[in-house]
Amino acid sequence: MTGHAEAQPPRIGSLTELLQRTSSKRFLEAASAADIGLTDAVVYPFLALVGQREMRLALMLGLVNPNVGGVLLIGPRGTGKTTAVRSLTDLLPPVSRSLCPYGCLPEDVQAGGQDAICPDCARRYAQGESLVYQDRVRLIELPLNARIEDVVGGLDERAAIHQRLRLSRGLLARADQNLLYVDEVNLLGDEIVDAILDAAAQGIYTVHRGPLAAVYRARFVLIGSMNPEEGRLRPQILDRFGLRVVVRGLEEQTDRMEAYRRSVSYRASPRRLAQEYADETLAAAEEIAQARAALPATTISPAAETLGLRLIKEMGIESLRAEITLFEAARAHAVADGRSQAEEHDIRQVAPMALRMRRSQFMVDYLGEQQQEDDELSQLIQPRPTRRKPGAKPRASTARRRSPA
Repeated sequence: MTGHAEAQPPRIGSLTELLQRTSSKRFLEAASAADIGLTDAVVYPFLALVGQREMRLALMLGLVNPNVGGVLLIGPRGTGKTTAVRSLTDLLPPVSRSLCPYGCLPEDVQAGGQDAICPDCARRYAQGESLVYQDRVRLIELPLNARIEDVVGGLDERAAIHQRLRLSRGLLARADQNLLYVDEVNLLGDEIVDAILDAAAQGIYTVHRGPLAAVYRARFVLIGSMNPEEGRLRPQILDRFGLRVVVRGLEEQTDRMEAYRRSVSYRASPRRLAQEYADETLAAAEEIAQARAALPATTISPAAETLGLRLIKEMGIESLRAEITLFEAARAHAVADGRSQAEEHDIRQVAPMALRMRRSQFMVDYLGEQQQEDDELSQLIQPRPTRRKPGAKPRASTARRRSPA
C-alpha cells in the first residue's frame, strides 16, 4: 500500500455524456489524417470567377438586399452557375439569430409586447439581456433527391425509437435567414415545389404530423439554377424568383483561357488559389455587410420611380412583384455603390434582370379576350334612351305648363 487512493474512472452521468466522450473526435485524435482521408472544403473564390458580370451582380444584390426575392440562373451546363453560388460562402454577411428554442426575437416584442414571446425570453428581455446572437448567413442546399419530410420536417426517428413523439426541423426551417440553393430547380417534384412556394410567400409554414403541429419561420433568399434543355420551370415557382439571369458561355477567347487556367490552379491547390484572393474576399465581405446595414436608409429618387413604372407599363407586365424586385434591386445597387439614393442609372442597370421573363403570351391573349367581353357587357348595361312613338308630340316642359303669375 502506498497510502494513495487508487484513481477511479470518471463517473458517467448520462448516455449523452458517454456518447460525447466516445465521439468521433476521440478516434480522429488517435488516427493520422492519412488513415481517414478527411479535409476541409475550400470553395472556389467568388472573385476568381471570370466574366459573367450579370450573374455575379445578381448574386451580390441578393446578399445585400434579401427583398429582391431571390435569383434564378438559367443556362447550359458548364457555365459556372453552381460554382458561383457555392463560392458565396466566404462573402455571406452576419445576421442576428434567436437564442430561444421557440425563435423569440426582439422584433416580436416591438410588434406585440412581451406577451408575444415566451416567459423565459420575457424575463430576460425585462432584465436587459439580449435575445439574439450574431452569426453568419449560411448556404443551405436542397438535394434533388430530397423527400418532403426532409424539406418541411417530420417525426424525429430517433425519438420514435424510444416511443416519443417529437418533430424535427426540415430544410426550410434551417434556411431561415439563410440562402436556400436549389440546383436543377426545374426537376423538383410538385409536392416539394408547393412547399417551397408556401414558405416563400408567407415566411412561415406549418407542419402537421399526427397529433403534433409546429410553425416554423422560413425567411430565406431563394437561389435556383437550371438547364432549360432538361425541362421548363413551372410558372408558379418562376414567379418567386426576383432576378432572372440568362447565363451564357464566355465569348472572348482570352476569358475562356483565363477561366481554364484558374480552374486548373484550383484543382491543383484549392487553398493556394483561395489565399491569392483572401484579401479581396475579406474586403468584399466587409463591404456587403456595410451595404446591408445602410440599406434601410436608402431611398429612390422620383426620376427613378418614374422610369421604373414606365418600363413596367410599356412591357405590359401585370404582376406587382415587378415593382418590388425592380426598386429593391435598384436600392441594393445604389447602396453597394456607396450612395444613399437610387437614381435612373441604377434602374437601367438592374431592369434586365428584374423584368425579363415576366410576360406571358397566354395571359396577354386571355386578358385581351376578356377585355372584349367586358367592353361588350359595358355597352349592354348602359341605360338606353326612351323612344317616342311615331306621330307623338313632345311633352310640354314644366315651365310652359305653369300658370302665369
